[in-house]
Amino acid sequence: MVMMRIVDIIYSLPDVLVVLLLAVTIKPILTDYADTHQTAFIGRLVIALGPSIIAIFMAFALLYWTTLARIIRGQVLQLKQQEYVTAARALGASNRRIIAKHILPNCIGPLVAATCLQIPIAIFLESFLSFLGVGVNAPMTSLGSMASDALKGMYTYTYRLIIPASFLSLMILAFNIFGDGLRDAMDPHLKK
Repeated sequence: MVMMRIVDIIYSLPDVLVVLLLAVTIKPILTDYADTHQTAFIGRLVIALGPSIIAIFMAFALLYWTTLARIIRGQVLQLKQQEYVTAARALGASNRRIIAKHILPNCIGPLVAATCLQIPIAIFLESFLSFLGVGVNAPMTSLGSMASDALKGMYTYTYRLIIPASFLSLMILAFNIFGDGLRDAMDPHLKK
């Protein structure tokens, strides 16, 4: 119950706001760290990736586990009431065995589908932030920064805007279809 109340609090925060606040707050800290620790591995990693993308990754880590936690909790609550779990418990199976043999295999399908639906959301949010200029720094490229650069010559070089937008749409569609296919392949209820 405590974990679900934490999930409710995190759900109440807008994703874009958290990412923007983290980017603004953490960027100077990471920049200072990279300047003072240029020879250390983490310092070189911060310099290579850029503080903005690290802040985006941190925000994704803070925000995107909540949907999966809700899905898994709902699945476990539903599955533990099933007859085969009750039968396994009556035969003397341990909780570890019931989880490993009955509950986890039945949770994999919805978990994979939800993960594959979270990936396009993360890609779109990163592209949106890069479009605004808060995301990926200049040496690295992003579909959002490519679309933002294309706005300057939108009427003469329309393809520069259409190509990144089309590729972003195709990527999101591909992950959604892939997630549905994986869910269907891994769902034990659909196997005969």
